[in-house]
Amino acid sequence: MEIDLRHLRLVTVVAEQGSVTKASAALGMAQPALSAQLNRIDQALGGPVFVRDRHGTRTTPLGELVLRHARVLLPAMEAFHDDVRRHVLARPDAATSLRVGTVSTVLGGIFLNRLRADLAGVNVTSFTSWSADAAAVRLADGTLDIALVGACGDAVLPTEGGVEWTRLRTDPVFVLLPEDHRLAGDDEVPLGELAQENWLSAPGDGCFERCFVAACARSGFTPREVSETERASAVEQVKGGHAIALVQPLLLDLPGVRAVALEGEPLRWTQYVAWRGDAGERFDVDRVRAAAVYAHAEAVRRTPAYERYVIAQGSAL
Repeated sequence: MEIDLRHLRLVTVVAEQGSVTKASAALGMAQPALSAQLNRIDQALGGPVFVRDRHGTRTTPLGELVLRHARVLLPAMEAFHDDVRRHVLARPDAATSLRVGTVSTVLGGIFLNRLRADLAGVNVTSFTSWSADAAAVRLADGTLDIALVGACGDAVLPTEGGVEWTRLRTDPVFVLLPEDHRLAGDDEVPLGELAQENWLSAPGDGCFERCFVAACARSGFTPREVSETERASAVEQVKGGHAIALVQPLLLDLPGVRAVALEGEPLRWTQYVAWRGDAGERFDVDRVRAAAVYAHAEAVRRTPAYERYVIAQGSAL
């Protein structure tokens, strides 16, 4: 194997993050895949780039040499790609503005910021709704260019009009409890232990409510009350002790509440990014996909409690 820029990027990210686990999250790679790639890099170079132990990942003298060269070569190649992108964007058929829809996802802000940084010279505007089907219709008719969508579990999303969906990550749904709730100190809680609670969930036109009621039935109860509300309102109501909420577990380290895993992960939420099949003629779909992967990894990094949960479950971040 010959060392190329992709390998230098891997080495740089691992050195910056200080651990293979954190680097795999930042790169959107499974940890075993990243470890295998690092082993192949060591073999190609003839020696180890990192020393890995319980304290993390540290560069060897060979690793420092590799990093010195990477810090010269990678910015030079980035400048090259920027120049090429600017040239390509000068074409009449290239997009100078992109309309991005977000649906039932907490990743929208991070994703949009990353897109604006990565697609230099392109004006990015955003729209929000609660309907994945409506977003698909708008992608098909060209009134949206990109959609970032959260959907229940393994939901089948519409592909009419040439819409293409890429699955990013699937996370378990957590329950948001007041910090003084009797179960707030647990790492996970059986759904049946919450049978007497009033529930909150996000609005939407998918199958999530049916999946929730089915999960409750399997746990031996029918939920007393299920109300729909947006996330900020849910946090306030939970904090006030009036209800508990079904939530995406990301970006939820907030005072007064605690997000707790449901035992056995009976409910799951999947993040998708989508565009029309001919989108590659107008913008760089690989950069859009990478921005979406980054948004999830960054949200995990900003949620230490969930990051610890994922690591404890042995899942790839």
